[in-house]
Amino acid sequence: MAGTLAIGLGTAVMLRGLGRFARTAVTLTLIASWAMPNVAATLVWQWLFQPGYGVVNWCLTRLGWFGDLTQHDWTAHSLTAFAMVWLLVVWQSVPFVALTLYAGLTQIPRAYYEAASLDGAGAWRSFRVITVPFLRPVLGLVTVLSVIWDFNVFNQLWILTQGGPGGSTTTLGVWSFTKAFSSSSFGQGAAIAVFSVAVLAVLTAVHVRGLVRAGEEW
Repeated sequence: MAGTLAIGLGTAVMLRGLGRFARTAVTLTLIASWAMPNVAATLVWQWLFQPGYGVVNWCLTRLGWFGDLTQHDWTAHSLTAFAMVWLLVVWQSVPFVALTLYAGLTQIPRAYYEAASLDGAGAWRSFRVITVPFLRPVLGLVTVLSVIWDFNVFNQLWILTQGGPGGSTTTLGVWSFTKAFSSSSFGQGAAIAVFSVAVLAVLTAVHVRGLVRAGEEW
């Protein structure tokens, strides 16, 4: 979630500073990546990191910074497996967040930035004092949605790692599935699923309550 919000916000700020042609090209690229089914995207990702003939392994080997990675199996180590899944989930989530935040940025009057510039405020101070407060309701919304989406990530994990190695990429969804269908412990699998829904409901309620309060203040 943190990676999605950080990269999405950076992309939204970049979109605002681009010209019309470049902004249209980036927007179409974001929409295309967002529209790609997650199973198809995961299979492509699996091919990119495939040992032996994966494009990522080939590129890193050609760079020579990390030695010969041609036969490196990214899913065999906890850290690299988690990083591979993290990159995939963030890549799939950033387009919606970036476009939503960009829509929020377009609603901020330019006069505020001009006034801040006349007062001697730099880019970082303008971002912290003007951009973030105006975007707070939108940031809250995409945070809630990101929490829900990340809790529901299953296809990517199951296709790439199946929760391994050693359970290092096992989420509540994967755990529930393996308990119910791999171990035939349907009661435990259902209990884990219900617990996941309860946790998600609490987190969502906290965020929604904050959004309501922020709306009342505005």
